[in-house]
Amino acid sequence: MGAGKTTIGRVLARELGVEFYDLDWYIEDRFHKKIPEIFAENGEEGFREIERKMLHEVAEFEDVVVSCGGGTPCFFDNVDYMNAQGETVYLNAAPSVLKEHLLMGKSQRPLIHGKTPEELEAYINESLTARLPFYKKAKHTIDIDVIHTKEDIMQYVKQIMSIIHV
Repeated sequence: MGAGKTTIGRVLARELGVEFYDLDWYIEDRFHKKIPEIFAENGEEGFREIERKMLHEVAEFEDVVVSCGGGTPCFFDNVDYMNAQGETVYLNAAPSVLKEHLLMGKSQRPLIHGKTPEELEAYINESLTARLPFYKKAKHTIDIDVIHTKEDIMQYVKQIMSIIHV
């Protein structure tokens, strides 16, 4: 959460001339509800099951870039499934970068809603510690710094295109 998956993914898809899907947006469109509503109604466990099913659905599309939520690779066999379906890229951002991006972000995220900056920092550190073993299973890793400009985004897009050999 906060690494820039959607921002970079959207531009990557445009550069590749393919469709872009943000998995959270796809879920919201399919269920006609916002992610926080789905969380509230189903809890995290219920949401993760929906997320898994929608990941499998989107993975069947051809020639797409998919940005998944930060927790997606950590549940069920999702990371192994994603690796089997295509190229996977982990956007490795330091906790300070994630915090800055999340504080800049305007959208509400159910897992961090209402947290103070200190609580947010603790949450980021805990989440990264727990999730890193899953993230490291991605086929490729690129290091992300704070994204301030379109040029920053293009730098990461070009880096991804070079490592996936496009």
